[in-house]
Parts: sequence; structure tokens; C-alpha cells
Amino acid sequence: MKTILYTGATSGIAKEVIKKIKKKYKIYLGVHTNKQLELLKEKYKKDKNIKVIKLDLLNKKDIEQIKTLDIDILLSNAAIGYGGSIAEIDIKKLKEIYEINVFKNIELIQIVLKNMIKKGSGKVIIISSLSGLMPMKFMGPYSSSKASLIRLTQVLKKEIKLINKNIKIKLVLPGMYKTGFNQIMIEDKYDWMEIESYFQNQIKKIRKKETLFWTLFEKTKLNGIVREILKAIKEDNKFIYSAPKSQRIISKIYELIND
Repeated sequence: MKTILYTGATSGIAKEVIKKIKKKYKIYLGVHTNKQLELLKEKYKKDKNIKVIKLDLLNKKDIEQIKTLDIDILLSNAAIGYGGSIAEIDIKKLKEIYEINVFKNIELIQIVLKNMIKKGSGKVIIISSLSGLMPMKFMGPYSSSKASLIRLTQVLKKEIKLINKNIKIKLVLPGMYKTGFNQIMIEDKYDWMEIESYFQNQIKKIRKKETLFWTLFEKTKLNGIVREILKAIKEDNKFIYSAPKSQRIISKIYELIND
């Protein structure tokens, strides 16, 4: 039975994936807080293959414990989201989102890869986002961090191939799904933009456009992306997995029609 480490395991998508794989794999679920730890321990207390661990990527002790685990498949999913204008967002917030979404994810991947390289096999599945391909206004902090993660994953795949072709690097690009994460990120920026912003006089118009956009394109059913993640776990040949497919097409044309 192969062992999976799934970070950011409290997300709605993660919960659906776990349902599908919990009888076939030994699974470590990494969560951010002690409260999440207790909640998931209770939720999965009858599942013998599942162990919930606290894995705050900013906590050195939490990161260090991963060195003791023999992981066959890493699902690197931990992320935070902030929105807002690039011209005025607090640099501390911008640093924080890059620290979690990029630097600490790569640090964890390096730790897991070290053991995979030693034993000559393994799989790293990096969950980025289609937003990394879509330069959406007022979503720059989050989408740019995910764009960085996409490029780093593409390079990592090429490099690891030179070491051992039995170690697979995968990239998953979820589109817009209504899990609650996007809604919080979208609304968060207005806490400060409504008080003081270069765009203060345009906020009603911005909100109206955002509401229309997300109402039109955000998906409520998670089946598509869950199916793609399951394929990434099971398959070896393919590199990029994304869903919904319609949004992948939208991501390609978005930059051309939005200047």
C-alpha cells in the first residue's frame, strides 16, 4: 500500500479526493491549525489508513517531521489567498502569500523529493491554479504566486527527469470552483479598499463585474477536478491535469481580450 501526504487537506476538493482514495492508500493529511487537526481526527477516526498531522508550513517543527515519513506520493495543495490592487496592497501580505504558496511549498517538496531520489521512485503532484494563467484584475497577488508555482513545476519536471525517470512530477490546475476559498479571497480586499484605495470611487462597478464573472463561470460540482486529481495519482505519463476544460480555453483567451 503506497503512502500519500496530502497538504491543505481541509479544502472541499481535498475532501472529495480523500473519499475516493482512503481505502487504497495510507494517507497523511496535513492541516494548518490545531482546531483543524482535532476536527479532521474526529472526522476520520474510523479510517485506519488515515493519520491527520498538523502541518503549518511556517512552523519549523511541523516541516521537520516530514523528514521522518516515507512518502510515495505528495499532493502539495497548501495555499492562502489575498486579492487587491498590486499598486497598493500591503507588501507584508504579498510576501506572506509568496512565502506559503511558493517558497514553503517548494521547501516541503525538496524534503519529500530527497527521500524519493534515495529510493529511486515517487510522485509529486503540485496543485497550482488556472488563475496562474489568467491575469485577472485585483487577483494579482494570488494568481501571480500560482503562476510562479506553475513555472517552477515545469522546470522541476525537466530537472528530475535527468536524475530518475521513475520519479514523476505532475501539475494540477483547478479552475473556478465554489468551495468558499474564492469568495473569502474576493471579499477580503474590500476590507481595506473601501477605506482607502486608488480605486475607491470604482468599487461598486468592480464588485458588480466580479459578481457577474464568478456567477457565470464558477462551478458548484467538484467532479471534474476530483477526477483529474485521481488520474494524476494513478497515471504516470501525463504531466498537466486541469478542469473544467472550458475554463482552460477561457484562460488562454482571457489575456487577449482583457487589456
